[in-house]
Formats: sequence, C-alpha cells, structure tokens
Amino acid sequence: MSNLKLAETVALSPTAVLSRVQRLTKDGYILGYEARLNPIRLDAGMTVFVEVLLDRTTPNVFEAFKAAVQVHGEIQECHMVAGGFDYLLKTRIADMGAYRDFAGTVLWQLPGVRETRTYAVMEEVKNTTHIKLD
Repeated sequence: MSNLKLAETVALSPTAVLSRVQRLTKDGYILGYEARLNPIRLDAGMTVFVEVLLDRTTPNVFEAFKAAVQVHGEIQECHMVAGGFDYLLKTRIADMGAYRDFAGTVLWQLPGVRETRTYAVMEEVKNTTHIKLD
C-alpha cells in the first residue's frame, strides 16, 4: 500500500503517516517489505511440511542442523518445536518427484536427522503474514 493510500485509510496526513511508519521501522515493529511471489509460476507449487526428529538433542547437533537448513532455498521456514519431534520445516518444491530427490539429497543428509515425517499439502486454505492487532 502506498503512503498516500495508507494516509487516506487512517485519516492522517501523508507526512504524519510517513513519520509513524519510519518510527515503527526504527523501533523494530516493521521488519521490512517484500514482494509475494507466485510459487506456481516459479516451479515451486507444492508445499510440503516435514517433522524432523534428531538423533541427539545436544547443543552442537542443534547448531549444526540450524546452520545446514539456512543454505537450502527449498526450506522456507524452520521452527524448533516442543512435542514429539524437534523441528518443523516448511518446504516449497516443484512436485512429488522433486520432493523425493530433495529428501534423498538434502533432507535426510542434514546433520543429526534420525527420522522425518512428510505432509504434502493438498489444498492451501489460508496463507497470510498478517498479525492480528487489537
């Protein structure tokens, strides 16, 4: 949304809105801006979530795993979670054949991986980066 459109929406002057947006950015509330790309047009139309269980839960294994996932563009998100496994990954890939290749050459080769569970997305019902504000 342009600064002018935002100013109209919140009934403030463009100068006041720009000042507030700059302050929110400086204070760390706004982390940045990015374009939302169409994964289907970019041959990454399949979303796959993967549960990862590590063979050991020691600081060096965690650090090695975290460093390794950073270098693979197919891994969009990596979250350490509480529960029956250690990490939840969100991956984007072209299709199931490409995922099979990725699993064998990358995923199962990540440091400390003992077991994975794969969940291929059949339908994306909601996808947003919005955070509810009161």
